Amino acid sequence: MEAIITATELAEALTGPNPPVLLDVRWQLTTPGAAPFDGRAEYAAGHLPGAGYVDLDTELAAAPAGRGRHPLPDLAVFGAAMRRAGVSADRPVVVYDGGPGWAAARAWWLLRWTGHPEVRVLDGGLPSWEGALSPPGPAPAVGHSDPAPGAGVLLAGAGGAARARAGVLLAARAGERYRGEVEPIDRIGGHIPGAVSAPTTENVGPDGRFRSAGELSDRFKALGAFGAAPVGVYCGSGVSAAHEVLALAVAGIPAALYVGSWSEWSADPDRPVAVGPDPQ
Repeated sequence: MEAIITATELAEALTGPNPPVLLDVRWQLTTPGAAPFDGRAEYAAGHLPGAGYVDLDTELAAAPAGRGRHPLPDLAVFGAAMRRAGVSADRPVVVYDGGPGWAAARAWWLLRWTGHPEVRVLDGGLPSWEGALSPPGPAPAVGHSDPAPGAGVLLAGAGGAARARAGVLLAARAGERYRGEVEPIDRIGGHIPGAVSAPTTENVGPDGRFRSAGELSDRFKALGAFGAAPVGVYCGSGVSAAHEVLALAVAGIPAALYVGSWSEWSADPDRPVAVGPDPQ
């Protein structure tokens, strides 16, 4: 199954016999003390025709409670949000944001994890769309999505460390945060011992679109993600890491997501922290 869709392909699909449900998940990471990003206002100013808005902080994540900044959402809340946006199992879904694709990837990952059979991310996000945008209009027809938790694509804290020992654990945060040189958000900088630095920003080109499947495959193989070794990914709070899981899917490499990520790991002072450019 394809994980991403181009704007041209989406425009064609929207005229087909079973057009995809569109989810607008515009969101931006903000540092402590900064004004929060208002995705609903952005959506109201213009969105893809027929798209429904989904809020990352309240519908694609639960409130922080010792499980990281963006823990898994309550499935009842997530399911209600999906139904309100028109999601049903018998219709494909396309998710987009305003760039760089992290929020859209989080929604993509959650829909995959909860069993939706066909979901893709708009490559390049809203900036790649050349058609007209719509103002607020009628709400999408209510869907009948009934998400259920999946298996095999989710890591907990101890599982992240185990994946670093028994397979490959990719750290999707910026290199300077991985090395422990700076940490603008969490308690301390550094990385999970054994994790390999793999900033998710390197998965896209200057235009914000994913690099080719071949380029991504070469990149991840150079980082050790090949063969039978299981792959896991973490970031700061399980958002940009979902984008890396998406990039791995484009490359044909299955991977699990550590949802709590560094914000959960580093909050426990008893957990080991590595610094510097090397995994150990």
